[in-house]
Amino acid sequence: MARSAEVSRPPTMADVAREAGVSHQTVSRVLSGHPHVRPATRAQVTAAVDRLGYRRNPAARALVTRRTRTLGVIAVNTTLYGPASTMAGLHEAARDEGYLVSAVTLRGDGRQGLKDAVDHLSSWGVEGVVALTPQRTTGQALARLDAPFPVVSVEGGDQLGLPAVSLDQERGARMVTEHLLAAGHATVWHVAGPDGWSESEARTAGWRAVLRERGIAAPPPLQGDWSPLSGYRAGQELAGHVLSGQGPGVTAVFVANDQMALGVLRALREAGVRTPERVAVAGFDDIPEAEFFPPPLTTVRQDFGSIGRRSIRLLIDHIEGRASGAEHVLVAPQLIVRGSTRGAAEV
Repeated sequence: MARSAEVSRPPTMADVAREAGVSHQTVSRVLSGHPHVRPATRAQVTAAVDRLGYRRNPAARALVTRRTRTLGVIAVNTTLYGPASTMAGLHEAARDEGYLVSAVTLRGDGRQGLKDAVDHLSSWGVEGVVALTPQRTTGQALARLDAPFPVVSVEGGDQLGLPAVSLDQERGARMVTEHLLAAGHATVWHVAGPDGWSESEARTAGWRAVLRERGIAAPPPLQGDWSPLSGYRAGQELAGHVLSGQGPGVTAVFVANDQMALGVLRALREAGVRTPERVAVAGFDDIPEAEFFPPPLTTVRQDFGSIGRRSIRLLIDHIEGRASGAEHVLVAPQLIVRGSTRGAAEV
């Protein structure tokens, strides 16, 4: 009877140790990134790993170390540019730190939805969670939740009593409002984001603060919902003010995100109101398309990569006991000036 073909097996850590001529423990120390390994030994083990094509078994490692090296992410409405970009930054940062990510999209914005998400992630053995909580009610529910692992809030503000990372939204709004006033505009109108979003509220607060400090009465803000359509409707109302000449003059508009700014620009263009010659328009986020808007859009850039890295680093510090408390990390915004905000003095 013919012998069956020998079935090859994947290489083990013991095979790597034999190949490198070192102990099993030394291989483990090298693969775990232990600092106290001689460079020559590390290079020897790494070469053996490459020759054999060895890959670690995460399940076996978790049994030995009692760590899964998996982080959870809870997100709300990842169809929007900001949350989607933050999610991408978190995934990349976790991978760079040697962690896997298990993500859950929140169903609803209440306590039960959050509890279900935390229970789901807990069942997958995550060591900690980053929660994108841009809506005030979601952040408040998160703060009241008794999670079995460390939790870091992203864009939830500094009032939750949790470790948190966020862009300095208010500072970004101040920067763009100051830019428009410095260009010679007597006042700045505002198309706000939806109520209940911490980002929207912080951007409106920054705009108001600058006008108040300059002794300028704030025009009534127009309400949007982050969508281009809501910006278009606000733009039609603004164009009506421009063409009628009634009320405070509309020569500059700060729009709370770039998608709504796109709608504002179209509405003004359709009404025959030229940008920036008659009305300057600025947005927030610096989406990839912003520099290709007609005209290219002045906006506030968010560094989503930095937000992701600092959130993941803060979470890992809490997991590994290097941090405690409810520190709030602010990431600095950057004003990007383009052709949509030519100064009034230049018109």
